[in-house]
Amino acid sequence: MYGTTRRDLARRANLTASRLVVDLCGGAGATAEAILALAPSQAQVISLDTAAAMQRVGRRTLTDPRLSWVNAPAENLADHVSGPADAVVCNSAIWKTDVPAVFAAVHRVLRPSGRFVFNIGGGFAGVAHPDKKAVRARPSLNRLIRQIAARDYGYSPPPVTDTATLPLDTVLKYLAAAGLTVVDTEVTAQHSTMEEQKAWLSIPVFARPDGDFTYEQRMEILDKAYALTTPGTPTVTSWLVVVAQRPGETP
Repeated sequence: MYGTTRRDLARRANLTASRLVVDLCGGAGATAEAILALAPSQAQVISLDTAAAMQRVGRRTLTDPRLSWVNAPAENLADHVSGPADAVVCNSAIWKTDVPAVFAAVHRVLRPSGRFVFNIGGGFAGVAHPDKKAVRARPSLNRLIRQIAARDYGYSPPPVTDTATLPLDTVLKYLAAAGLTVVDTEVTAQHSTMEEQKAWLSIPVFARPDGDFTYEQRMEILDKAYALTTPGTPTVTSWLVVVAQRPGETP
């Protein structure tokens, strides 16, 4: 699941002639690996994240000399990358940041015409791909997690709202305020299985539910929820993909 989204974003970043690329909120470097596969041999890739433990895993598993690591918040990107960067890629994380501050920082490090490529989960963006609507309705793993957390752990889920956290209109407003222009937007579908969904929700930053739970408790809840599903059951996840850029220099 994560592998498909990372390759999709790397492809959209237009890395053929890149010299410096940033993997923003890069975790253990999965997206950096996809970037390295498309970037030229002389390119440099910087993976920035606050999760030191995940970066330690990445340092052990990714040994490409073109890759370096920065432990810092996304909002502080410009303090650690002087630029000019040809592209900044952020996979499955932008909604967890101070979005206006991150967009402003990205503008500071991009070269003119440099690309900023990111995605937003459909639930946060308020979008649904037609493929998702066509799948037979069944309880999602996230819904089962909330139910078990409420039943067994005293969890009080937040009120259900139809208001998206980061819809496209808001994204466009923030991009314009940061001085970035939109190249393309697309709602995509990620086809996977319950088994892959479980693997995704095992990643610490994506573990559920929110609230005052330890990672170990979240994994206990996940195991109980997963036991109520069929591992091979097909699932569809919607994504809003955005390609923006810093405007080119005026001749």
